[in-house]
Amino acid sequence: MPAVAAPRKRRKEARPSELTAAALSLFVEKGFAATRLEDVASRAGVSKGTLYLYFDSKEALFKAVIQEGILPVVAENEAIAAQHTGSAFDLLEKLLNNWWGKIGLTGFAGIPKLMVAEARNFPEVAQFYYENVICRGRALVGVALERGMASGEFRRLDVETTIDVIIAPILMLLIWRFSLACCQSQESDAGLYLKIHVDLLRQGLCERPTESQV
Repeated sequence: MPAVAAPRKRRKEARPSELTAAALSLFVEKGFAATRLEDVASRAGVSKGTLYLYFDSKEALFKAVIQEGILPVVAENEAIAAQHTGSAFDLLEKLLNNWWGKIGLTGFAGIPKLMVAEARNFPEVAQFYYENVICRGRALVGVALERGMASGEFRRLDVETTIDVIIAPILMLLIWRFSLACCQSQESDAGLYLKIHVDLLRQGLCERPTESQV
């Protein structure tokens, strides 16, 4: 007679971090709209009532996911920018690399695709993400650009548009990974993609000496 799998046991209590971890995996897997609080509770191995002890809505749970996993990295990058004394391009590269290592290579990498897909349907969630993640991230890239342009290291360019151009390829890499990448016969090399992106940025941003300066 085949062995019958033991029923999954629910724990009476769970730490908030276990609930946000379960929520993150479901948000990335199913999207915000399709994720139900009972699904989060089930994945965390607790009752829905236990989840409600910590979070009174799905929106509150999503904000906690962002506050716990993404905002500390944003704050870390702000500290890096405040303490940096080297070249502006080195700062820009540090910011991109730290973000990729702490977000791009983790489960949080699926959040940008979720936001692009569902922002208009959930404006409160979208506004929270925009103000706390996007605006602060853009400001950091802007700091590096302003420093480089002020010192003569970078060519003079429109800062806001240049921020868009710097961020867009990385955003596209994440969106592709969590959408159409499933149609590819082999996985793309994210490390090579980022290396080429940084190299193109270096050549496009850095001021080239004139013939009289050579």
